[in-house]
Amino acid sequence: MTSSPILLWFRNDLRLNDNPALKNACELSLKKNSEVICVYINETTKHFSSNYGSAAKWWLHQSLAELDKDLCEISKNKLSQSINFFDGNAEKIINSLCKTYKIKNVFFNRRYELENIIIEKNLYEQLKDNDVIVKTSNGSTLIEPWLVKGKQGQALKVFTPYKNSLIRNHEIPKPLDKPKSIRLLKVKESIKLDDLHLFKSNWMKKFSCHWKVGEKSGIKKINFFLSENINKYELSRNIMGIEGTSKLSPHFNFGEVSPRYVWHKIVDNDYESLSQSKKVFLSEIVWREFAKNLLILFPNLHFKNIKEYFNNFKWEENKANFDKWKKGKTGYPIVDAAMKELWDYGWMHNRSRMIVASFLTKHLLIPWQWGADWFHHTLLDGDLASNYASWQWVSGCGADAAPYFRIFNPTTQSIKFDPCGNYIKKHLPILSILSKEEIHNPQSSKNNLNYPEQIVDHKFARERALRRYSTLKRDK
Repeated sequence: MTSSPILLWFRNDLRLNDNPALKNACELSLKKNSEVICVYINETTKHFSSNYGSAAKWWLHQSLAELDKDLCEISKNKLSQSINFFDGNAEKIINSLCKTYKIKNVFFNRRYELENIIIEKNLYEQLKDNDVIVKTSNGSTLIEPWLVKGKQGQALKVFTPYKNSLIRNHEIPKPLDKPKSIRLLKVKESIKLDDLHLFKSNWMKKFSCHWKVGEKSGIKKINFFLSENINKYELSRNIMGIEGTSKLSPHFNFGEVSPRYVWHKIVDNDYESLSQSKKVFLSEIVWREFAKNLLILFPNLHFKNIKEYFNNFKWEENKANFDKWKKGKTGYPIVDAAMKELWDYGWMHNRSRMIVASFLTKHLLIPWQWGADWFHHTLLDGDLASNYASWQWVSGCGADAAPYFRIFNPTTQSIKFDPCGNYIKKHLPILSILSKEEIHNPQSSKNNLNYPEQIVDHKFARERALRRYSTLKRDK
């Protein structure tokens, strides 16, 4: 005799390996001889940044399709479709399913955005009142961010102490194995994946030429990176014209791979014995953890300055210049190449992200929120915490911010990190005829190029930014 079904709510954890909610649901299903209703809800959100951006929704559609196939592979009852798709309010949908199917157990992994925390709390209280047991798990971080404390037990707002405390004071749990089998139940209320209308624009179709989506592709990418590139990562991660980074960020964004899975692929026993390149790469994973920590401490970091005295900063709300920045028409090749990469690939090299963010906020003095929102719209890996915390860091208004006087010279950055101009030539083929000396400053070339003049002079922009930032600091 079978018991009432169990509800498993997939969120940003679209994988089978190291998925605590999935494992807990499968174990209870086996114990109670019950079926599992796997649910994904395309939620109605109040704020743009709480939802996935437009590019990310393309990835989400492909990722859900891959997860659906992976679940079918381990399904005992050999379903052709495994996930029940819904569109709308998560609280109402889950409450309705629990009543209709007499569900008594609900499992899901936690999220850290304020909107999601409120939903989770409300759902827990509503289901508890109806005698439904809700079990939540940590499915997206090495350990819960609030467990990482300073020596006096305080929350940490600076990255390096956070990283040191996490590594020295906490044992990272081993990743969980994926379930061998699962008994699934499709419900009549479910709609089709296509009915979620996650992507509509032709702009997104080109992403399929550049990316392979899903957990299996993420694991292959991890294995390739660990065998071929990680030992050169400390140096190669900043060179834009080579494949020196892991490009795992979209897989992390949708939970196709977990940070614990990657951590333990690199760290066998002793972290201190690792090479410097491996430690630098692991620091990038910890940065994602730190950003979630900041999101918990500052729930409105996607629009509100962490350093409140920045509220008095006088920005230049120049929409024409912002449009030129978005379209890669600033006259600075390294900036323009990066913005073209973003539009064509839904991704941008990490060094490029720092350069274009510094240029927008310090050369053009355009509000960081404008740039962060554009990234959120166009990035496949547009995680709320990482994206907005990083923009605040570059702009100088974050909890662990770059100093206000750190203003990148785009030409110097270009020469240093794209010395032969390979990155620029790839994304701005109009400049491919230039020599490696000319390509960083095409205005100096005698070639008749259809390339814009510099939107602003670097020396002028730097001095203007320093004056304005210095005034702000005095008014602190």
